[in-house]
Amino acid sequence: MAKDSPIRALLTVLVTAVVCSFFVSASVVVLRPIQLNNKLLERSGNVLALSGLLPAGGEVKDEALLDLFKGLDARVVNIDGAGLDSEFDPYTFDGRKAATDPELSVAVPSGEDVASLGRRSRYQTIYLVWKDGELNRVILPIRGAGMWSMLYGYIALESDFNTIAGVMFYEQNETPGLGDQIAKPHWQAKWVGKKLYEDTDDVLFHVAEGPVAAGASGAEYQVDALTGATITANAVTAVVHYWFGPNGYGPLLKRMREHPPQQPAFPAGEDT
Repeated sequence: MAKDSPIRALLTVLVTAVVCSFFVSASVVVLRPIQLNNKLLERSGNVLALSGLLPAGGEVKDEALLDLFKGLDARVVNIDGAGLDSEFDPYTFDGRKAATDPELSVAVPSGEDVASLGRRSRYQTIYLVWKDGELNRVILPIRGAGMWSMLYGYIALESDFNTIAGVMFYEQNETPGLGDQIAKPHWQAKWVGKKLYEDTDDVLFHVAEGPVAAGASGAEYQVDALTGATITANAVTAVVHYWFGPNGYGPLLKRMREHPPQQPAFPAGEDT
């Protein structure tokens, strides 16, 4: 066959394509477990930061971090049914991806969509933290639209399902130096000890319009304003109101207050 033959050129292209395809496929297979492990590590770090289980001031190695994370009582809850259990694996269920799946999500009516979600998953993974056989806190994921970006975070509640034990916004793209204060530890620390509800199911918590004076009326439901970032602050308030209201975790938390969850007989992540 002549070196400049069209057939020879075509065969060369085909062989090159097949070889390249093989290496691309092989790299996907090899790298996929690494990507999944990195994703799990990122999630575990965010959740454990609110669990109260990490040693103060000490760095935890990846393997130990994953062991702590898998020791949590993770459950995929049915938000609409206020159910604490479902058929999904809490360590592989992707609530963000589920929000785009018509079978796993619901459209949020415009009149109820204060957090500008559009759609939300019918299920979410939450984490129960047990200490000495007693429920210590519960960690719940939240999300909603900010000024420029979707805000993703977690809120941890004490065992009364009302008092905030901690908050973390781990993904956002708000205005640097202004709205991105929501991701700063010093502002997130102001949430600790604040309350969501009073005597009703109405969410009273909100970001204030200025500094919150200790002892002021309603101070237990407010955190300091975000200086120069009113739109982001209002968005954070809306996110909390949606997720802890009647269309989010509100009914689930009410049910958990009336019928406290029980610690599993077997440690999380172990087969029965």
